[in-house]
Amino acid sequence: MKEQTMIYCVMFEDAAGKEDLRQQHMAAHLEFLGACGLQVLGAGPLLETGTGSGGMWMVEAESQEEVQEMVQEDPFWPTGLRKSVPILEWRQVFREGARV
Repeated sequence: MKEQTMIYCVMFEDAAGKEDLRQQHMAAHLEFLGACGLQVLGAGPLLETGTGSGGMWMVEAESQEEVQEMVQEDPFWPTGLRKSVPILEWRQVFREGARV
């Protein structure tokens, strides 16, 4: 029997001084996200005063371990770009002005 999927919020904090790695590996990173299909509900950079300081993914998966595996398959992972990567389960309770 297949487990129920959950939504996870993955917060990426980039390491200082590694900004060049982001640009060097961006094309491969975006290709990777595209290959994940509908499992990645949304993804994008987090900005601090207009400069990228990390990113966030919303991922639908069966477990936190599955999300961790996905993170480690991302071309950004082996570069040392990521300083920290908390993976948090997210439960939506409010949408479009109403409780769900």
